[in-house]
This record gives sequence, structure tokens and C-alpha cells, in this order.
Amino acid sequence: MPGSPASREWFSEGLRFECTSCGQCCTGPPGVVEFTRGEGLRMARNLGLGYREFLSLHAMQIDGGWSLQEIPDPEGQGLDCTMLDRQSIPGKALCRVYPDRPQQCRTWPFWPENLYSPHAWRRAGRRCPGMDRGELVTFDEIRRWMEPRPSP
Repeated sequence: MPGSPASREWFSEGLRFECTSCGQCCTGPPGVVEFTRGEGLRMARNLGLGYREFLSLHAMQIDGGWSLQEIPDPEGQGLDCTMLDRQSIPGKALCRVYPDRPQQCRTWPFWPENLYSPHAWRRAGRRCPGMDRGELVTFDEIRRWMEPRPSP
């Protein structure tokens, strides 16, 4: 409908995405995967760890908050998130805490930098084979995922 907010967004008809468990979103150059205390507690519980133990084994402080640690990837090409499991299923890269992963991870690939333009979406899609595949994610769902999350 002309004039509606959706008509002004290039992705107003929605976008397709299906996770292929390739791990490309969890590896590469150094990055930051921030998480709240609640998210950290859920990840710790998922791993059978106390919160302090989880932080000492899998997190680092950044700008007064917490981020998941990174480790060298097996090919030495970059860094993997400490939660990335490349061993359990050959040919797949799985998140060890998938049901309890941080909001930042839950919203991939619907990040503002990927939604800036069709070109930005295609550029991100060169690394992510799940983009433009699978079920349609509606404009309203994408906009909800883009909303700022509450503070920890």
C-alpha cells in the first residue's frame, strides 16, 4: 500500500532465510557477540556450568559488558565463536547453546547493516548460504527483530 512504512523499505515483501548450519555467521575476523546477564545465565545453565565458571571459560569483558570469546578456527583463517561446534556432525557447524543463544545471534541475518540495501543483503549472502532460501520472513517480523533490545 503506497505511503505505508513497508512501501519505503526495499524488503517490504519480506526476505527468505534458512539456517544451513554452515557456521559462517560464527567465524571470521575478530568480532563481538554481546550478551546480557540473563542470556549468560541461560547459556551457562545449558552447558551445565555456574555463571562465574561460564564467564571465565567462554566470555570476555568489553566496554563494561560481556562478549563471547573467540578461538582460532581449525584452518587458521580467522576466529570461531567459542560456542561453535565443528565436531559433533561432520560437515556441519552447530551452536553449542543454540536454544539459549544471545539475541544478537538470534536476529542474524536481519541486522541493520545487512538490511541497509539490496547490495548489502547480497554482500552478506556471499558468506551465508541460507540467505534467500527457506521460508519467507515477513516485513513485520524483520522490523521486530531490528528493534533495540532492553538493557541487561
